[in-house]
Amino acid sequence: MPSDRAVGREPADTYDETTPVLVVGGGYAGLASALFLAHHGVASVLVDRHPGISVQGRARGINQRTMELYRPLGVEDLIRRAGRPFDDEAGVVRCETLSGEWTWLLADDTRKPLPELTPAEFVMADQRSVEPILVDAARERGADIRFGTRCVSVEADDDGVTAVIEDVTSGDRRTVRSRYLVAADGFRGRTREAVGIDRAGPGVTQHWVTFLVRADLTGIVRQRAMFWIVVNDEIGLGSFLTTSVPDQWAMSVSFDPARTPAESFTPDRCRELARSFLGTDRPVEVLDVAAWEEAVGVADRFRAGRVFLVGDTAHVWPPAGAMGANAAVQDAHNLAWKLAGVLGGWAREGLLDTYEAERRPVALALADITVARQRARFGEDPGTEDVDDVLCTLGQRYRSAATVGAAHDTVYGRELTARAEPGLRAPHLWLDRGGRRISVHDLCHDAFVLLTGSAAVRWDGVGSLVARELSVPLRAYRIGSAAAGADLVDVEGVFAARYDAAGATLLRPDGHVAWCCGDSVVDPAAALREALRTVLGRAD
Repeated sequence: MPSDRAVGREPADTYDETTPVLVVGGGYAGLASALFLAHHGVASVLVDRHPGISVQGRARGINQRTMELYRPLGVEDLIRRAGRPFDDEAGVVRCETLSGEWTWLLADDTRKPLPELTPAEFVMADQRSVEPILVDAARERGADIRFGTRCVSVEADDDGVTAVIEDVTSGDRRTVRSRYLVAADGFRGRTREAVGIDRAGPGVTQHWVTFLVRADLTGIVRQRAMFWIVVNDEIGLGSFLTTSVPDQWAMSVSFDPARTPAESFTPDRCRELARSFLGTDRPVEVLDVAAWEEAVGVADRFRAGRVFLVGDTAHVWPPAGAMGANAAVQDAHNLAWKLAGVLGGWAREGLLDTYEAERRPVALALADITVARQRARFGEDPGTEDVDDVLCTLGQRYRSAATVGAAHDTVYGRELTARAEPGLRAPHLWLDRGGRRISVHDLCHDAFVLLTGSAAVRWDGVGSLVARELSVPLRAYRIGSAAAGADLVDVEGVFAARYDAAGATLLRPDGHVAWCCGDSVVDPAAALREALRTVLGRAD
């Protein structure tokens, strides 16, 4: 960990406390940031003004790419268990009332496994169930997470960030000095504007209120869907969701705040709306009511000096397709290893510029995709969604200084590429390590990974040699058959089809391909050294 003087030029006793990274906001983006940073050995303090995890389920779909990121951290099984109440859910329904006729808009196979493409499976688990898992995992690794604490002010300079935080209950204030700040305080958070970053886009497109209820809906909910779109004269446009708790349901309605203020959604009013959702009278207990805004916008920049925007602070779009929460976690994952590299001294400051260069184009692309998808689902004339979920999830491509030789110029290609190329997510491989079946993505989490074929003897020892020279975390593996003495056995025999078996492929800690090298290279060690120095901003 950096010394107090490394954190800022002023002595530590100028501040109440210091930390390498301050995270503002304790939703998916903030908690994932704290968890991934802690996994890399980077201490952080996270503050969130709310007293704890919300009972509102909110985001529920966790896609395969996000689950790949959770796997090496040991939380995949916990999240799967949290999602068991949703195991039988599939498809999207449109109806006038739940007791009336249902029209299925999506097929029931939207959650089918893709073992040829990824080791992970799509999981339905609501935010109220998953966030406590992230909190516990981050704290176990040393993250300091403080609910009931709001960020009052942020002042950044060339050497770090000074923030004033306040205990919501007592009003006690403390000054925190950090090397970097991760802003995860959401669409309405103040940090983005405080550091002078604008946001382009339509802004707020709809106002919603969600009320959580307890009710016995036996005979009404005849089959569990991923969600229901409910449209009738009484409620207008609404949605209905299951939760992880038996007999608890989430109902949302859109409203015009100029005509109907959010405060008018009293428990009595919500019970009336619940009857309109159900199309019949059932006893309903209202447990919680929360107003929120659907909006579209992407920040003009994802970085302002020492401050970085992640999740809804950086981008926001409609909830269709569950891309928002997943993008938030993937933002955090992309940024965490880069902050770890700079704070650990094995990468230069310029590496941090690649966070915006990689994640902002993804946000712009997903904003367009989700707006079109929302229109197809919730428009007056619902149509077929022209979205390739597999491509959107696994086909994101990066082009930045942290990749060497990336040939593409768009976030998505026409189809998912099965061959390793710079900037792309590494193609999935099933591997055997000491009798245990793993994926190539289980190797990518806290270090660079160098993959070579078992016959590429010219690369033997090159990875460890260059890693020592540059003091960079890197692990090297020879892939092939057990008979050929491979470190990891290529279970399905597809390594040569997906990677260069005669050359070498360098994977980043986030599982994206950094560099590919053929067998014609004259000096493998020199080539790897140059590639790593380029990726890490150390080429000068």
